Amino acid sequence: MAGGIKVWPEAERPREKLLNRGVDTLTDAELLALILRTGDASTGQSAIDLGRQLLLEFGDLRTLASAGVVEICRVKGAGTAKAASIIAALELANRCQGRRLANGDRFTSPQQVYEHYNFTYRDRRKEYFLALLLDGKNRVIREVRISEGSLNQSIVHPREVFNPAVRESAAAIILVHNHPTGDPAPSREDREITRRLKEAGDLMGVKVLDHIIIGDGAFISFTSEGML
Repeated sequence: MAGGIKVWPEAERPREKLLNRGVDTLTDAELLALILRTGDASTGQSAIDLGRQLLLEFGDLRTLASAGVVEICRVKGAGTAKAASIIAALELANRCQGRRLANGDRFTSPQQVYEHYNFTYRDRRKEYFLALLLDGKNRVIREVRISEGSLNQSIVHPREVFNPAVRESAAAIILVHNHPTGDPAPSREDREITRRLKEAGDLMGVKVLDHIIIGDGAFISFTSEGML
């Protein structure tokens, strides 16, 4: 409709609809419109039109949440500011869904680590390898991202894992990475990297407590499966 959302009947505008009838009455496109705020003035496209176009391009919100700035900006009318707003809003939604591990929290189970990372990494299109540094009471000191991309022994090298552990005086570490395929079953490379890092940790006095692989709605714990 020419003139954008402002000329719509008030009851049909996303903001008013949310305030008067509740957030659950809004479609995905209308929720995106509230994040986008404006459409594309050059074409007369409203924020809802742009929201619909984004959903048409990416298929659903979950796929959109895994897209980067460049990918979102390929949709006409979605510039860098709108892309940043979308990414920030959907990341907040991801963080709300999981039970977060904060610095000082005590590690108690692989499930706890899975719930912390699941919504952030389950839809990533690349593999990310991280290490959680723990103190002598299994409390989280901090998280370190070791590598980004397909795992191999050259990018997941013991020095990249244990240098920060030594600097932080960590007593133990937990290895975490995701499988973009959604299947958390460990590959031969995963097993070999875990073996090498455990041996290096034993030599340095930093215990590798677990290696947890995040899939889509599932995870594998090397310790729980007797592989560590």
